Amino acid sequence: MNILGGYRVLDLSVAMAGPLAAMRLGDLGADVVKVEPVTGEWQRHTAAGGATGNEINASFLSLNRNKRSLAVDLKSDAGRELLYELVRTTDVFLQNYRPGVAARLGVDYDTLRALKPSLVYVSISGYGESGPYAEWPGQDLLVQAMSGALFSAGRPDEPPVAAPYFLADAVTAYSAFEGVLAALLHRERTGEGQLVQVNMLDAVIALQMQELSVHTVGGVPQTRSEEVHAHSYIRAPYGIFTAADGYISLAFANLPVLAEVLDAPQLAGLDAERDGFARRDEIAAAVSTALRRETTEHWMLKLRERGVWCGPVLSYDDVRTDPQVLHNESFVTYEHPTEGTVTTPGFPYRFSRTPADVHRPAPLVGEHTDELLAELGISPATRQALLDEGAVRRRNA
Repeated sequence: MNILGGYRVLDLSVAMAGPLAAMRLGDLGADVVKVEPVTGEWQRHTAAGGATGNEINASFLSLNRNKRSLAVDLKSDAGRELLYELVRTTDVFLQNYRPGVAARLGVDYDTLRALKPSLVYVSISGYGESGPYAEWPGQDLLVQAMSGALFSAGRPDEPPVAAPYFLADAVTAYSAFEGVLAALLHRERTGEGQLVQVNMLDAVIALQMQELSVHTVGGVPQTRSEEVHAHSYIRAPYGIFTAADGYISLAFANLPVLAEVLDAPQLAGLDAERDGFARRDEIAAAVSTALRRETTEHWMLKLRERGVWCGPVLSYDDVRTDPQVLHNESFVTYEHPTEGTVTTPGFPYRFSRTPADVHRPAPLVGEHTDELLAELGISPATRQALLDEGAVRRRNA
């Protein structure tokens, strides 16, 4: 049995943060039921980069493996009662509705707790369940901007640069995943369920525990500099630099060694601890000028020979063929009934006794509706009646 085998999760979330958290629970063996409208979850119809697929786009595929799909109309009385029957068999309920929507649908915490007192109920929001921003859209880029992080990125005369992936969604997903596991552990010890609230803004602020503490406790002002710096509070050189044929990353280099390798005598008399922060524009400029003279391969060899921390800047094509990525088996490949061979990022953890695996491809809309209703003991005649009145949808029906 996998670690979470025997636990049931109802995933009513959309987009990324909630579905990713639920998928991670499924990766560890939980029976994750994706409860979605009869028209399908929003992400099924919105593809990042236009990667539409045959019936399921790449965005949905990436966030919904190891789940079963129940397509149900929660605005109908019959659909809502069906969900209540499922809740009575469920351990974790996860949603990321806008404030007030869960209550209007009758799936708020107080309602469901009355049905299943031991339920772990997870509510994900953009900025919190209440407060001045509670109604604002919790979109990844907006949250990145409001978290304070972007004010450290880029040069003073240029706009800040956001993370080129959904950073706020991802860290919120892992915060919710962590919260579920902690709440289940508490329930194992006490029998008590509880409400777990996670919001995107707090998740990204918490991710900056070191940076914000340097600011709040250490009193160091947040700055952006003219030269290349990947972090507001780290000594130079620290960032991505241009070589003759590409880019190279440098971190925490010994300055005298770097002066020798790069043939940059202006660095030779500098001390990293004394000068690395106070003179970081000067240091970064000297490093940048030197690195442009040779190729990435040349510098990687020379720098690594002397123990300088460095790395190439890889594209997605490079990552997929990188020897360490291949060694780690960082991607998983499986067959999907409509999408064919699917390759996506795998699991960010390894367990010696209970490995994560892909045991279900991302589901089609309502693919498991009949299966789940049968598990609840609902007769074929009643299932057909629910289908006829539009309370549920089954695959291709």
